[in-house]
Amino acid sequence: MAVQGSAAPHSSPEALTRRERSLCHGINPWLAPLAMWLTQDVALSGFFLGGVRVLGGEHLPRRGPVLLAPTHRSRWDALMLPRAAGRRVTGRDCRFMVTLDEMTGLQGWFLQRLGCFPVNPRRPTAASLRFAVELLEDGQQLVVFPEGRIMQDDGPLRLMQGLARLTALAEGQGVPVPVVPVGIAYGHGKPRLGDRAALCFGEPLRLAGGEREHVAALNAQLLHGLGAAERTARAAVGRPLQRP
Repeated sequence: MAVQGSAAPHSSPEALTRRERSLCHGINPWLAPLAMWLTQDVALSGFFLGGVRVLGGEHLPRRGPVLLAPTHRSRWDALMLPRAAGRRVTGRDCRFMVTLDEMTGLQGWFLQRLGCFPVNPRRPTAASLRFAVELLEDGQQLVVFPEGRIMQDDGPLRLMQGLARLTALAEGQGVPVPVVPVGIAYGHGKPRLGDRAALCFGEPLRLAGGEREHVAALNAQLLHGLGAAERTARAAVGRPLQRP
């Protein structure tokens, strides 16, 4: 059974740094503030999108480990999360677990230096999983897109099992992890210049135990929470979601 008590002692900074260096370049102290200004003060404040509305902020934990589980509708999503939950709001960064193909080329160069680290969603390596758990153990907030890829249609939500299994792995090592469903919406299926955007945090979820049925139950609860959060976000941009 998963341990539901207090978190295990934090990993030493040296151990966390060694693991981080094996996967990415961490958060660059010069590039990160510049990227935050360009994305939050320029791109998301009326230059590209016509404003961002954040809903359900009371559900976002301000301290301790947290796993943010957003819907994935556009590449803009990766800018929306730091705007709603990043260092200006919570005093800490969003650490993104992203697929291997996103960590290539010029985009990959930037992501490597902005706190992102790669994972193969089909066959995640032990190093990626250990680092994810260490980030949570260190009290950070980790972002994992449970759909695994961008989905721009209004078909049924389909979640991969990786996020629930990662939660079980962390809980099994004594790290209590709230999972926060996050719905993201834009004025159009493919965001356009000047589109309104909204992000809604749902109520945090917790894994009830370490057995397979508990992991499946968490995935089912996340599916429901994501649907509710996305409906709220879609209503806020004037594009109601018809999916039940």
